[in-house]
Amino acid sequence: MLKRTFKIIGILLVLLIAVVLFNTFTYKSKQLQVQAVAPAPIPDNCAQHLSEAVKIKTVSHDDASKIDPLPFVQLLAYLTKTYPLADSLLKKEIINNYSLLYKWEGEDASLKPIVLMGHMDVVPVDDEQSKNWEFDPFGGEIKNGFICGRGTLDDKVNVIGILETVEMLLKENFRPKRTIYLAFGHDEEVGGENGAKKIAEHLESLKVEAEFILDEGMVITKGIVPGIEPDVALIGISEKGYLTVELSVETEGGHSSMPAKATPIGILSAAVAKLEQSPMQATISKPVQHFLDYVGPEMPFLSKLAFANQWLLKGVIIGKYEASNSGSATVSTTTAPTIFKSGFKENVLPQIATATINFRILPGETAEGILKHIENTVNDSRVKIHKPLYSNEAAPVSDIESTGFKSLEKSIREVFNTTLVAPSLMLGATDTKHYSKISNNRFRFLPVTFDSEDLKRLHGNNEKISVEAFKNCIRLYRQLIINSCGQ
Repeated sequence: MLKRTFKIIGILLVLLIAVVLFNTFTYKSKQLQVQAVAPAPIPDNCAQHLSEAVKIKTVSHDDASKIDPLPFVQLLAYLTKTYPLADSLLKKEIINNYSLLYKWEGEDASLKPIVLMGHMDVVPVDDEQSKNWEFDPFGGEIKNGFICGRGTLDDKVNVIGILETVEMLLKENFRPKRTIYLAFGHDEEVGGENGAKKIAEHLESLKVEAEFILDEGMVITKGIVPGIEPDVALIGISEKGYLTVELSVETEGGHSSMPAKATPIGILSAAVAKLEQSPMQATISKPVQHFLDYVGPEMPFLSKLAFANQWLLKGVIIGKYEASNSGSATVSTTTAPTIFKSGFKENVLPQIATATINFRILPGETAEGILKHIENTVNDSRVKIHKPLYSNEAAPVSDIESTGFKSLEKSIREVFNTTLVAPSLMLGATDTKHYSKISNNRFRFLPVTFDSEDLKRLHGNNEKISVEAFKNCIRLYRQLIINSCGQ
């Protein structure tokens, strides 16, 4: 009987190994095979145009009273002067004073239009931060082959890049088959409520239904995807949701010489600690699954084996993701206490303590589910859970078989021929959240190559882009328009 048992176990083990190896060796690449296109000649003055745009301080602040509207007016005037063909040949509308919408009429009204997006505002650079910059954040300096300053990566590069492309194609008498909208909001860095949202509402009132929307977001990564040597262009096909909740505890307070056994600070700290120690369960969401399907076949053998056999090794894969902060954020809804307030004097017991907690919601989960998780985890009647300060559900997952994704995939492979392409999950938020009624297929991709140092420059110090990288950005937009709207 024992021999028979070992024999059965041996046979099962051999079968398991055979299945694992079969899955691994039949795990084929999903990379689109296309011929590279010859690099389109891009005028050198494109760098100067981005430089001049950077000099205009279109800064957004959370405190609306600090926002200076004059630079936004100046930028609108600058775009009018710099792109005369786009300004005169396309229908242009100024939305809510400072945002821009262009319509490039297509020849075939039966085809759904596309929307190319960007935002004109940037985050601030305070006096203390500016000391750590190697150049004036708003100087627009062109130095050693780089255009330097706030907005060169986020996101005037996008706005100027798209307009450079359109102006160039207009000079060539290119006539799009389908209509193209250019939508540039002015307040993305503070949520887009007065910019992108108003543009989207206007398009909705016109009953515009787009084939696809392309906004900023993910980038071409260099040396960032573990185990992959070539650059990887990550296309955001969804973005995580956003939920901010305030918790509070109130007691009678009193003198610090006679403290109660439980104070607001102690009670609330315990509640916050419970939430940090009991995160939502990690899982592989649909966008991440698509990412694994695209990068898995390009991995070294052992990693390829794991991705090809997720039915067996899913837990191992999730465990590897959870080993880093960015990886953990990719496979789970995150819990981030961001503000804690209580007390005003060292010998006075506070009567109230409040904590603000930000959750980034994984596709497949909901804000309502997170609120139930908070209630069940805290499980303390002394802790009040207030109505969410802000809530936005995770974006629906865009279709990787759609015309939009295929056009973008093809264009990337034609312009950046050695670069791999993979759909992925956007961890942050973009203006596409306001366009849910305009299109089911919303993609988040900026055609610029980033290494780990470049990622630090986003909202950080020494933001800059090479002139050649900016030209390649324009080349990608050009190829995308030709592929999706050409004859």
